[in-house]
Amino acid sequence: MNPDQYCQEKCAASGSSFYYSFLFLPPERRQAIMALYAFCREVDDVVDECNDISLASTKLAWWRQEVERIGEGNPQHPVGQALKKVAPGINLPKEQLLEIIDGMEMDLQQSRYLDFKGLSLYCYRVASVVGLLAAEIFGYQDRQTQKYAHDLGMAFQLTNIIRDIGEDARRGRIYIPVEELQQFNVTAKDILDGKYSDNFTALMQFQYDRAQKYYEQAFAQLPAIDRKNQRPGLIMAAIYRTLLAEIKDENFQVLHQRISLPPMRKLWLAAKTWIKG
Repeated sequence: MNPDQYCQEKCAASGSSFYYSFLFLPPERRQAIMALYAFCREVDDVVDECNDISLASTKLAWWRQEVERIGEGNPQHPVGQALKKVAPGINLPKEQLLEIIDGMEMDLQQSRYLDFKGLSLYCYRVASVVGLLAAEIFGYQDRQTQKYAHDLGMAFQLTNIIRDIGEDARRGRIYIPVEELQQFNVTAKDILDGKYSDNFTALMQFQYDRAQKYYEQAFAQLPAIDRKNQRPGLIMAAIYRTLLAEIKDENFQVLHQRISLPPMRKLWLAAKTWIKG
């Protein structure tokens, strides 16, 4: 298995909505985005699958060294080798790859956030930075597209937080800011116990409204000249917003289950968005 095949398998195996947006890209850009996504999966898996914090920190430190080795031209991991092969015209600064690792490391250092300001830094590192790198891969002419990519990344991560609140709580992490839990009179124990209530629904509606605001901000900031190149991001947005609507339609029943869209529906949304342009 060569590095590109490794990355493609990593992406396909994840079952992520993002995979469907990659299918329509020309080979060079498809290989680049799959390498980036595989990198994100590798470092995210370190945190999610390693229960020993010390060992997870050591593994993330190894990935920091791997990012340096990519820049030096001698990476060891198939994902690093795939990133090294990314076309010279596609700019993937090592500082931003390292910032993604910084975001993953935050999960080892804290499991709660006092306010949205603190959560925003986490979302920026694990999602908006990925959005900025993805925008580079897709290509753009107007720098305003960077603002679109930033806000779209925020929207995706806020959607993830809503979808995964029960699953994350069982892993010991609650990403809803403490201030907002208090504002809506929902306790961490309520979430861990899977307790639904009118207060919980109101809390989730608040999270939903904020995510929708970021989607709207993102779309408003995408210049017309870059819309065609940025279609993969718009595909992701179509899938994620449909998922978000589905969660709302199910009255935010996310504590005991993970709501998702079937693969054929994702593929249909992807094709529809690509054709629409």
